[in-house]
Amino acid sequence: MKGANAVEPGSLVYDTAADKVGEYRDRAGPYVMLRPVGGGREWQADPAALRPATDRERLSAEVRAANGRTRTLPPDLHDLSRPPVPVPGCAECAAIGERGEAARAAFDGSSVTDANVLLRKHQRQEHMS
Repeated sequence: MKGANAVEPGSLVYDTAADKVGEYRDRAGPYVMLRPVGGGREWQADPAALRPATDRERLSAEVRAANGRTRTLPPDLHDLSRPPVPVPGCAECAAIGERGEAARAAFDGSSVTDANVLLRKHQRQEHMS
């Protein structure tokens, strides 16, 4: 990209050598530093291999970043497909969780289910707004 000095930090550019969109950070010697949209590990790019990102490339990179963020959200307390997880720092959650673990270790499926039901009921009553 000619005149890489004119690119503002935070601008999105397309690195043709890496075949991806990056957020312009700064110059580093003869190279420029780019960061993936939404954060991540920076990489060095040759300024001659850069061009402004098209609207389609920008949107695609932003959607990919948003999808990446949703994968890191804590589990939904209403999701019944997974066993409930005790809330850190809650003694009652820990006690019910230990009952469930002991039942699991004893291969007592009925008691595991009972512990899951009790833990969900406790969490609905005590930990949900």
